[in-house]
Amino acid sequence: MNDAHRPNADGPQLRTLLLTDLCDSTTLVERLGDGPAASLFREHDRLVLQLQQRWRGRLIDRSDGLLLLFERPIDGLGFALDYARGLRELGAPRKLTLQARAGLHVGEVLTWRNSDEAVQVGAKPVEVEGLAKPMAGRLMATARPGQILLSAIAEPLAHRAARELGERGQQLLWKSHGRWRFKGVPEPQEIYEVGEPGIAPLRAPPNGPKAWRDIPLWRRPAALAAEVALLAVIGTGVWFATRPQPAIAFNQRDWVVVGDLRNLTGQAVLDDSLEQAFRISLEQSRYVNVLSDLKARDTLDRMQRKVDTVLDRAVASEIALRDGARAVILPTVAEVGGRVRVSAEVIDPHTQTTVYAESADGVGAASALTSIDEVTTALRGKLGEALKSIDKDSEPLPKVATGNLDALRAYALGSKAYAHREFDEALQYFQRAVQIDQKFALAHMGIMRVYVSNADTDSARPYLERAQELRDHLTPREALYLDAWAAEFGPQPSLHAPGKWKLLAGVYPDYFAGRYQYAWSEFLANRFDSALAATTAATAPQEPLRNVAFELAGRIHLSKERYAKALDSFKQAELSGHYPPNRRHASALAAMRRFDEANRILDSLTEKGRSVSGHLPDQFERIAVPLDQGQYAKAAEIAREAARTSRGASILVRHPLRFTELLVRSVSGKDQPSSAEIELFADAVLADAGKPNSADHDDLALNALAAVRLAQRQGDRALAERLLPRVIKAVNSSGSGLSRKLLQVARAEQLRLAGKPEEAIRELRGLSDGSEPFQAHVALRDALLAAGRKDEAATETRWIAAHRGRAYADPAGGQVYLAMNVADASAAQRDTAKAAVAVAAVKPGG
Repeated sequence: MNDAHRPNADGPQLRTLLLTDLCDSTTLVERLGDGPAASLFREHDRLVLQLQQRWRGRLIDRSDGLLLLFERPIDGLGFALDYARGLRELGAPRKLTLQARAGLHVGEVLTWRNSDEAVQVGAKPVEVEGLAKPMAGRLMATARPGQILLSAIAEPLAHRAARELGERGQQLLWKSHGRWRFKGVPEPQEIYEVGEPGIAPLRAPPNGPKAWRDIPLWRRPAALAAEVALLAVIGTGVWFATRPQPAIAFNQRDWVVVGDLRNLTGQAVLDDSLEQAFRISLEQSRYVNVLSDLKARDTLDRMQRKVDTVLDRAVASEIALRDGARAVILPTVAEVGGRVRVSAEVIDPHTQTTVYAESADGVGAASALTSIDEVTTALRGKLGEALKSIDKDSEPLPKVATGNLDALRAYALGSKAYAHREFDEALQYFQRAVQIDQKFALAHMGIMRVYVSNADTDSARPYLERAQELRDHLTPREALYLDAWAAEFGPQPSLHAPGKWKLLAGVYPDYFAGRYQYAWSEFLANRFDSALAATTAATAPQEPLRNVAFELAGRIHLSKERYAKALDSFKQAELSGHYPPNRRHASALAAMRRFDEANRILDSLTEKGRSVSGHLPDQFERIAVPLDQGQYAKAAEIAREAARTSRGASILVRHPLRFTELLVRSVSGKDQPSSAEIELFADAVLADAGKPNSADHDDLALNALAAVRLAQRQGDRALAERLLPRVIKAVNSSGSGLSRKLLQVARAEQLRLAGKPEEAIRELRGLSDGSEPFQAHVALRDALLAAGRKDEAATETRWIAAHRGRAYADPAGGQVYLAMNVADASAAQRDTAKAAVAVAAVKPGG
């Protein structure tokens, strides 16, 4: 054989194949005539070429139909969808209904290039062979006109990537047409249809001599009478023993909806406890993702159903379809023959039929936990998870939760309360669970989470330490989660914790905590691109806390002055979180100088005269906005009241608000804070930073550096010199990269104040890598001015004026730098405007 005709030496390659057939193409010439038909086919060829380039397809063959290869199923699907729409548009002006059948499959193919001589005599440039080609052909031939059919291999791959198609991908309709038999293929094949509303037929293909629906014997007319008699005899136990084969194309990291537990025992203690146990057992999997109960209830609300609606077969299936879940699992506990039986059905949400089921029996209610482990292990295997992975990632429920059903029920109720941010109620339930079972590690972590959510790290620490002692009583995922929090509470958290969060996100990619916490650590370090990538992954539709991730994405976009994207992210956060615009939204508007809109939002957040601690964080923006507008008296009044009412608040609210009051007084030029006041503030911060086992070292070091920065801005080099040795100790204890950079800024400022601006400039230039703090540019501008380098100083002034979003979004030290940054950005904008006016006033030759 000539080398030019041989298959690629690389061997078979996995590719996506799309085969299409233009329906009734032979009659077009008769209907239109030669000239108009030729014109139509030329337009058709241009459409194919355009779509081929758009979706990166490789056209192998064309006649009345097309054969194309793609690297990815979503590209093949994109071509097929656009082709269907393009044919409609080609036919409309000619009053023709142009449609094509399409079959999409993924499999191995061999490709080779024909010789030039063969091509010259009519051969195709490239040949494709392999079993995948006839399979795609059978799908195409089976399809109705205008129908796109996918194999069970192609459908899940395309379905999971459908979000890449944008809004259209969210509107696609996916439908299973069940199992079909194809002539010459020994095993039945599951086939699917996908299409756009109003275009796709969404009807089962017709039976034919080469393809027909695989109907079980018991559904055939000849066996109908026997079937009725048989169903009357067969009981639940026999059904489980003769369950049907899987018919769901489930892939790693696909989602399932767990319906409400059906408790047929009459023992109320099993209601919440076993449902929680079922989730804990199933969530050990790194293969199966479980839609949280909070997300399911949120979807119920969007369906305009009551949140306490029972998640039965029909309701859970609708939730699965809305949230992109592949399957529904319905657990049941019942008494059968004096034994407690735990069973679970896997439901196809498209048809609401039971695909398969598992059950396990035990003696007494306590046996249910062991039975749940047996059932979930079997289900995970049926869904496609490897046995080795199941063994590696799974621990018995009594070990990783508790063997006490009362403790488990208390934990379940606490988890529900925590999910709805009812922290006081959640704390009571978690504490009750610990009282019942002191070795219940998850309950100790629940208490820790409540205290962390309330910014009470001192109270959280003992429960973190107790959970660490019980680490062997946690699931593998929760153990990694605990390790990350231990790093947050340990020495130099900013050095050690991000890696732990990244590890958690890598091992469990769809676990919100890992993704979000890693994104937050990157945001704190001003590494905005990596922060945004991790945050985007945490906004999956199945995530109940996606509003939190959307809000962080908005803050990241604001830091990069992407105002439109920031506003869009904040709006998505509000929509998914069911809350009105908040202070983050107001920040974006203020950065855009839309002050009236920003103030309306801020005014709506806090009742006049109300100053409870829950509203105190809003005060940072309430101070910054009037400061930005030059309304110093108003900013000072709000800052003074905020500092007064925050005296009993947590240190990460109290210290930043006290500093903000000092800063506003300094900027306004009236009643400037004395050296003694600044030093007193620094002493208080450093005293808290010096407490053993403080989990707030990073933020406290940044607050102490803010005090040094304020002293330097007021020209008090001596005070800064006195504070720096103690501040350096706090920075070294923290290990925070941002603290080290701001310490470098402080040292450079000392050089400038000592009359060494050139040395200060060299020190500050070394920070410029895109992650430098905002104040580094302010200090560099001042050093350049001191060195007489006015043009370079003007460049820095323009940078400061142009980065208003970053000024408002800075989270460092509990937002301790917010007012300072905003004041500097506002002043820089005024200076830039004045310079522009001065330049415009200079006449040529003047």
